[in-house]
Amino acid sequence: MNSKHFFIYFHFCPLHAQMEQKSRLNGMFAEEFHGFAGLRFDTTNFKLCSESLALLPPVSVLNLISSMKLLFLILSLVSIPLSTYAQTKEIANLPASSPEEAGFNKDSIHALTDTLSKFRQRDFRGLIVIKNNKLVLENYYNTFWRNHIHDIRSAGKSITALLLGVAIKDGLVRNVDQDVYSFFPKEKYPAMHEDYKKVKLIHLLNMVSGLDADSDNPKTPGSEGKWIAKDEWVKYLLSVPLSRKPGEKWVYADINAVLIGAIIEEKSGMSLRDFARQKVFDPLEINEFYWYTNAANQTGAAGNLYLSTLDFAKLGLLVANKGKWGNQQLADPDYMNRLLNEHSTAIGNYNPLADEYGMLWYRSSRTFGKRKVNYLWASGNGGNHLVIVPQENMVIAMTSGAYGNWYPHQRAYFILSKVVQALEKKE
Repeated sequence: MNSKHFFIYFHFCPLHAQMEQKSRLNGMFAEEFHGFAGLRFDTTNFKLCSESLALLPPVSVLNLISSMKLLFLILSLVSIPLSTYAQTKEIANLPASSPEEAGFNKDSIHALTDTLSKFRQRDFRGLIVIKNNKLVLENYYNTFWRNHIHDIRSAGKSITALLLGVAIKDGLVRNVDQDVYSFFPKEKYPAMHEDYKKVKLIHLLNMVSGLDADSDNPKTPGSEGKWIAKDEWVKYLLSVPLSRKPGEKWVYADINAVLIGAIIEEKSGMSLRDFARQKVFDPLEINEFYWYTNAANQTGAAGNLYLSTLDFAKLGLLVANKGKWGNQQLADPDYMNRLLNEHSTAIGNYNPLADEYGMLWYRSSRTFGKRKVNYLWASGNGGNHLVIVPQENMVIAMTSGAYGNWYPHQRAYFILSKVVQALEKKE
C-alpha cells in the first residue's frame, strides 16, 4: 500500500459544475480533514487521496472513519435536489393534498417531475401547484429548497399591482382613474411635469402611459438606466414628459410600475417594501424576502424582489382569491376582480406567449390537450412565472435562474401545458 495512492470516490453527479456549491464544499472538507497529514480532498474530481493511509496512527484512522461517515451524509443530502424534493411541513391557511385527490393523473405528474429533474440546463429551481386552495405539488431542484429566495425580476411588477389593491382598501387611493399628478404635492416636487395630469393609474397599470420611457430603448429619458442608480429617483421620474397621448400605444417600461409604488409610498409614508411586509407579507407568513430600496427609502417596484417559490405561490393564491387570505380581506375585492378580468390587446405581438396585458399581468388563452384555459401570469426574466387559472381554481409558481435567455419562458409554458393536461383522466 505504501507504493500506491489510496482513493475514495464520491459519485456526486453534475453538482461539481456549480462553482458556488463547490466553494462551500471545499470549505467544509478543508475543515473536516484538517490535521490528517497526507490526506487531500480534490473537489474537482471529488476524491480523497492519501499517499499512504497506513502511515496514519490507529487513533487517526478511527477519527478519519468517523469523519467519513459525516462526509457521506453531507454528500447524500446535497445530492438530493438534483431530482425532485418535496417539502411536507404544514402551512397556515394552505392545507396539503395529493395530486390524485386534486384531480390530477398520477402518471402524468410523475412524468412531468421526472422530466424536470433531467433538464440539461441546471437552472430550474422550484415548482408549486395549488389547486382548490390546497397545496398539491411542491418540488425543488438543483440544490434549491423551500426557504431559498429567488430574484423574480419583472414578476415583481405584478406584485406591485396587488399592493395597489391593498392601498385602495386602506383608503390611500380612491380608484384607478385618478391622475398621477394629484398624488404628489407640487411644493415637494416642484419639477413635476404638468403632463402627469393626463396620466391615470390605469394607464400605468396597462403600460399605455404615453410617457417618454421604453425599457427596450435606453435613449428614452424614462428608461431605467437613467435613474435606477440614483439615491432618490421619484423627483427625476416625475420630470419625464409624455411622448404620445396616454392610452394610445403599449410600451413596456419599468417607470409605470415604479410610479405606482411611489404613489403608495407617498400616501402611506413608508417604503413599498415595508408596506408590503406589514400589509401582506406578515399575514401570509412571508418572513424571508428582499426588495431593493434606495437610500431615500424608495423601493424598486418594477422588480428587484426576492421570494421563495412557495411564497411566490402564496401571493398568486391571494390574487386568485380576490385579495382574501383565510378570514382576512387584505385587498379591495372590486379592484382585485378587475385585476383578474382586465382585457387589453394593446400589447400586440410583443410577447408570443401572451394575447393581452392588463393591470401589470399578462393574459393568454390556450388549448392544452383537450382543455382550453384562460389564464393570467406574472413573468420575470430567467423564467420566473406565476400563473393563475381561475376556471380551474389553480395557481402555479415556477422559479428559475436562467437570466438573460428566452428558453426558460418556453420551458415555463411547457410546464404549464403539462400541468393542465395532467387534469385529464387517463383511460
